[in-house]
Amino acid sequence: MADETIVSTGETVEVSERHQFEVKNLERFMEDNVEGYRGPLTVGQFAGGQSNPTYKLSAPSGDYVLRRKPPGTLLKSAHAVDREYRVMKALNQTDFPVPQMYAYSGDESIVGTEFFIMSFMPGRVFWDPTMPDLTKGERTKIYDSMNETLALLHSYDYKELGLEGYGREGNYIARQIHTWSRQYTNSETRKIEEMDALMEWLPANNHTSDETRIVHGDYAPHNVMFHPTEPRVLAVLDWEISTLGNPLGDLTYNTMNYYGPPTTTGRPNLADADLDALGIPQFDDYIATYCARTGRDGVENIHFYKAYNLFRLAAILQGIVGRVRDGTANDPNAAANADRVIPLAKRAWEEAQLAEKG
Repeated sequence: MADETIVSTGETVEVSERHQFEVKNLERFMEDNVEGYRGPLTVGQFAGGQSNPTYKLSAPSGDYVLRRKPPGTLLKSAHAVDREYRVMKALNQTDFPVPQMYAYSGDESIVGTEFFIMSFMPGRVFWDPTMPDLTKGERTKIYDSMNETLALLHSYDYKELGLEGYGREGNYIARQIHTWSRQYTNSETRKIEEMDALMEWLPANNHTSDETRIVHGDYAPHNVMFHPTEPRVLAVLDWEISTLGNPLGDLTYNTMNYYGPPTTTGRPNLADADLDALGIPQFDDYIATYCARTGRDGVENIHFYKAYNLFRLAAILQGIVGRVRDGTANDPNAAANADRVIPLAKRAWEEAQLAEKG
């Protein structure tokens, strides 16, 4: 994908052979479970890197989106579309920007795997964090809206939203390190010394708090849809690894474009950008703005959080490489992630050394 800005107006491709299903079954389900639905139904597939196959459903009653687990053998707890549906359905009770949830089904006889249906929302997604198509003032407002939206997410009482039990309270970073170390090991395709070192160093140097909030887990510009013309968040997408946990993990993941290697996304990051000229806040200012919005004094041991998030992303990407190996990857470009793991691991180890120095 060469362009930096994707305007999502609903362009789709023909459903791949591997992801096809019997449309009549889905039509019957929607007639019974989606309020206001009127057929007939036309189905197209969104191209690109969704780990869960995603489809546009068009009908006389309107447009919808279907998101499903991919077929095949999957890593345990991966592709949790039931959790995506649950958290967004809970957030539908609030003013938080997410699509409207219509229906979920665990009946695999309908489309072949469990799935959910939500509203279709056209908007903009920015893959290049420098957002070259925007004006300086628009970039400033876009980044502020992204910051404000994350602070809003972390302000909710998950118990009041019916999300008690959505994740375990406390010890979040330790559990994440354990989970992604296991996932990395299960997906490993080559030896990376820095990953082995990080799997020992991170648990031994984790002194993070047990604060518990709703965390998105992958809050990055490419998972945030912005209004088609206004510089504000329209919807936060891709909640499959969301849970209850330490909100500072979300914050420091969101800022990875400032400190990650250029190959983190395969596109430019902010490390060498003239942020003042672009109208993009400096890293410290972005962190300070979030802290002001959430009543914090700051973020202690920021280098640990950076090392943790770089390690975690490396493990996530290695998981995609593992799915290529196992034949379950949805993204046709998934194999390219193999070359992104080592730079992330090396950069994570550099941050670990900075944390050691205090």
